[in-house]
Amino acid sequence: MSAAEFFDGWRAPLFEPLGWAAGPDRMTVAASFWPRRFPSLPAPEDRLIEIEPGTRILLRCHWQPERQARPALVLVHGLEGSSESGYIRGTAERAWLAGFHVVRMNQRNCGGTEHLTPTLYNSSLSGDVRAAIEDAIARDGIEEIFAAGFSLGGNLVLKMAGEMGERAPAALRAVAAVSPSLDLAACATALESPRNWIYERYFVRRLKRRIRRKARLFPQRYAGDRLGGIASIRQFDDRITAPHSGFRDADDYYFRASALRVVEGIRRPALILAAEDDPMVPYASLDRPEIHAQPMIRLVGTRRGGHCGFISRHGGEGRFWSEGTVVEFCRRYSRLLGAA
Repeated sequence: MSAAEFFDGWRAPLFEPLGWAAGPDRMTVAASFWPRRFPSLPAPEDRLIEIEPGTRILLRCHWQPERQARPALVLVHGLEGSSESGYIRGTAERAWLAGFHVVRMNQRNCGGTEHLTPTLYNSSLSGDVRAAIEDAIARDGIEEIFAAGFSLGGNLVLKMAGEMGERAPAALRAVAAVSPSLDLAACATALESPRNWIYERYFVRRLKRRIRRKARLFPQRYAGDRLGGIASIRQFDDRITAPHSGFRDADDYYFRASALRVVEGIRRPALILAAEDDPMVPYASLDRPEIHAQPMIRLVGTRRGGHCGFISRHGGEGRFWSEGTVVEFCRRYSRLLGAA
């Protein structure tokens, strides 16, 4: 089934926001702090894979009993998240119950893995996602694999698909992204808005703490970094991320690391879920000709939803709309689950 045939016959379920949380900030914050339990998600098997000499990442894997007879879903978290983020574990549980193997990927330094690499994570490292996919295909014989990312992770997943183009492994069936930061410069500008000061302050404080931890582990590399005066994500990227990751400055980093630059190369069905009221990822950065002209991409925009929020008025399994929609999208594209 081609992407065009699939999209013509598939519609995302209607998102009906929870009334008291319908505002962009309430939705964003409530999703982050919502108390959640995941009783159906089994204990993971931890796996370290080497990306390059001296750099490993941690994968938390949940394998169904029939290793080669089931599809796998690789999940990638956002900025300052980890494999333990609620939206990652929530999606993992839904996918597990639907019959998928699940691989919860920690980006470099995340999930308590600062000691596994002297490098920093950033929005350009789509090769790390590709490495996780290729490891599952080669080591576990996975015949069908999907990837889904949230926010920064969504940028990584779509950037990977765009860069691989026709060279994508046959096992890679489709990809999905929730509130993806496809235009990093636009997202940095949005965070600098006075209305978003609380988000920017939160991220900057966490990023500074991470650099201080890296300086204790790798003093020759980071001890001289001066964090004083950094008050925005753009300043952090200009003074820390860019020079430590091979970019000239923040502008160079934002341009080269944004998936928007390569979306025309995507050759697998790609779903993007985004809210028009997202305070961090401007909807205008996604609602663009480059996206609409790409027949392999379906952009589903909702009026409400915040940033990676999408808390539905429906309870139970339907509470977190984007998580269920991503899993259903992947399930419909799986031959092994008999849905397409």
